[in-house]
Amino acid sequence: MAPRRPSTENTPPPRGHIDRPNVVAVDGSAVSLYAAAWAAADAALYRRRLCIVTSVRVGFGARFLSADTDASRSRNGEQVLGEACEVARKAARDETLPMETSLIADPIVPHLIDRSRWSGMVVVGSRGLGTFGRGLLGSVSTAMTRHARCPVAIIRSAPATDAVSAGKPVLVGVDGTPNCIPAIRLAFEEASRREVELIALHAWSDTRAANLISTWDAVREWEIALLAQNLAGFGERFPEVPVRRVLMRDSPVRCLADEARDAQLLVVGSRGRRGAAGVLPWSTTSALVDAVQCPVIVARQR
Repeated sequence: MAPRRPSTENTPPPRGHIDRPNVVAVDGSAVSLYAAAWAAADAALYRRRLCIVTSVRVGFGARFLSADTDASRSRNGEQVLGEACEVARKAARDETLPMETSLIADPIVPHLIDRSRWSGMVVVGSRGLGTFGRGLLGSVSTAMTRHARCPVAIIRSAPATDAVSAGKPVLVGVDGTPNCIPAIRLAFEEASRREVELIALHAWSDTRAANLISTWDAVREWEIALLAQNLAGFGERFPEVPVRRVLMRDSPVRCLADEARDAQLLVVGSRGRRGAAGVLPWSTTSALVDAVQCPVIVARQR
């Protein structure tokens, strides 16, 4: 039996349609179920639909590597989707959350990139199943942070649901250029919906260059002004969000990773000026994903 292929799975919504769902990829691994749980909770905050997708393409998940026939791969795929739906429903704590599933036979990465054109967010785990360690979902997360056309959330551990964790701040990297505005906007939206503080961190230089500049006070004043310029206007748009500004003269990855230990979510961009914490090259973003335990959202633009 061939995999079920919903006729609307690759069809863009009508022009002007604003319903942009959260799309999460699952492969049966524990981390992909963590991703499904986080995606469901975030969808509930935004009152979005949740779309759960898996591929029976040989090589995407360990359950599918040993499957001999299309029928057995389809059964395994349906089981993966069923488990993910159960986890997502519990995490959302909202019985009315619209939820749908897609079992596809296509490679997962092109499918997700295509869907990202009309999605609110794509959510993936940082590691998946298979014989290559990080290989499967890890390669998916890398591809999505480079090519998706909407924000991408990368999950590597079980979402914390206790009251203390729910009260932790959202952290955003700010690089002092207009390129980081999408990340700042998204971070304010997430902090507003979660009703928590926003930490705006700006790390503008590596300490190894300290002996090259004698007027750090002047440089610091300049960087303070850049941070203020990037944050201008958001306080008026999101008056309910308390903002704490943090400036550091240090490595961006190290600063963000250290601060993320006490954050429930980290938001960064996907490209930007060298040596600044905020809109990072994809390779640096990848290193950051490996360095932190909390969910990371890469604010890809449409």
